[in-house]
Amino acid sequence: MRRSRVNNPSIERHRNLRRQFLASGGLGLGSLAASSLLRAGEGQGNAVATLHRQPKVKRVIYLFQSGGPPQHDLFDYKPHLESVHGQEVPESVFRGQRLTGMTAGQSSFPVAKSIFSFERFGQSGIELNRDLLPHLGKIADDIAVVRSMHTEAINHDPAITFFQTGFQLSGRPSVGAWASYGLGSENENLPAYVAMTSNKSGQALYDRLWGAGFLPSQHQGVRFRSGKDPVLFLSNPEGISQSLRRRTLDHLDELNHLHLEREGDPEIQTRIAQYEMAFRMQTSVPELADLSTEPESTFRLYGEDARKPGTFAYNALMARRLSEQGVRFVQLFHRGWDTHGNLPNQLKARCGETDQASAALVTDLKQRGLLEDTLVVWGGEFGRTVYCQGNLTAKSYGRDHHPRCFSMWVAGGGIRGGTTYGSTDDYGYNIAENPVSVHDLHATMLHLLGIDHERLTYRFQGRRYRLTDVHGRVVNEILA
Repeated sequence: MRRSRVNNPSIERHRNLRRQFLASGGLGLGSLAASSLLRAGEGQGNAVATLHRQPKVKRVIYLFQSGGPPQHDLFDYKPHLESVHGQEVPESVFRGQRLTGMTAGQSSFPVAKSIFSFERFGQSGIELNRDLLPHLGKIADDIAVVRSMHTEAINHDPAITFFQTGFQLSGRPSVGAWASYGLGSENENLPAYVAMTSNKSGQALYDRLWGAGFLPSQHQGVRFRSGKDPVLFLSNPEGISQSLRRRTLDHLDELNHLHLEREGDPEIQTRIAQYEMAFRMQTSVPELADLSTEPESTFRLYGEDARKPGTFAYNALMARRLSEQGVRFVQLFHRGWDTHGNLPNQLKARCGETDQASAALVTDLKQRGLLEDTLVVWGGEFGRTVYCQGNLTAKSYGRDHHPRCFSMWVAGGGIRGGTTYGSTDDYGYNIAENPVSVHDLHATMLHLLGIDHERLTYRFQGRRYRLTDVHGRVVNEILA
C-alpha cells in the first residue's frame, strides 16, 4: 500500500536545507575537519563562573617526559651510593615492595651509582646533573624541584594514564580537559587545550591521554601535528572558496540546530562548535605556525632543533606562541625515557633533545613577562630504581621502573623558585619526608589557576567526580 506524503513545512524546510548543503559539496570537508579537531570546541560555558581564589596563573604548560626519567642521574644526588656501588641493596630498603616482572626474577640487585657529575647551581645551590642539565642549571633559581613525588602505578600505560587523569584506567577526563571545563578559553579562535608529541620511539601515546572522558567533548585536547598543517583538513580544498565554506557552515548550522531541538543531545551543540572553531582556525593556526616572524635570537635560545617541526624544541617554541595567544593548557609529550639498559647513552640523547629547550621556554616566558602568570611543569610518570637492571659495568647500567619516589620540577607564577621540596633515603628508594602524590600535584595546579580541586566536579553515572577523586592537598610549601 502506498503511503500518502505528509505536507509538513518543518520537514520540507529540513529537506531543502539538506539538498542545498549536499549541493555545495561541503559535507566531506566539514566532517573531516571536525574529526581532526578531536571534538574540540570553544570552551564556552565554563563551570567556574567565579574563581574560588585569586589565581596566580592563567595558563599551564606541561612538559611530560614519557618513560620515566631517572632521578638518581638528574635531580637527586646520593653520595652514599659512591661507597656502596656494586653491593646488594639491603632488604631493609626494599621493605617488601613489589617489583616489575622485568626485574623481580633477578638473582642480584646491585646498587648503581650515577656515572654523571652533579653541581650546585644558582644562588639557591640546587644540585643538578652538571653534564646533562647545564641549561636547566642556568635557571635553577626559577624552578622548584620536588624530590618526593610518588605514584600508585608501576607500569607505563596505567602510570601515564594516572598522571593525565588521576585514575589508572582509561575513561576519565584529562587534566587539561578539566582546566578547559573549569575555565574555558581565553581566545575564541584557538582551542583551550592543545597537545603535541615528539620522538617516535618509546611508549605509545593515545588520544585518550588528552581526552575529555565523560566531560562534554568540546573540552578534549586538540593535537597539533608536525609539518605544514598542524591541524588536518583546515585548508579549503581546490574549488572551495572561503565564502562557499561560510555558506556551507551556515546551512550545516541550521541543520544541526533542528537536530538539537528534536534530540536534545548536548553533543550536537559540541558539533556545532567544532565547525565554527575549524572555520576560525583556518586563519589563526597558519599564522601561529609561521615561525618566520621569530628573530634569530629565538633559535639561539631554543637551539636549531626549534626550526624542525616534530622536535621537542619546536614544540616548546610553539607552546610559548600558543600560550602567548591565550591557549589555556598546552601539553608536550616527549618519549624515549624508558632506560632499562644502556642508560648513559639514552639519557644523553634525551637530555640533548630537551634540556636547552625546556630552560629556554622558562627564560623566554620570563623575558616576555608571561612567566608570572604561566605554570610550567616538567616530569614523567615515575622514576627509576637505584639497583641495576641487567649487567652493571663501569660505563653502562640500566634502571627499572620505580613509583615509590622520583623527582619533578615546576616554575612560574606562584612558585617559589630556587627551592627543593621533599627528600628520599640514602638509597633514593623510599621517601624520607614530605611525600607528594599525583593528586597533590593536580590539586596544586588547579589551586594556582584559582580553582579549589574539591569544588570542580562533574556529575556522571549518579555521582560527582573530580580530577583528584577523594584525595589531594595543595603543596603550599613550594608556593610563593
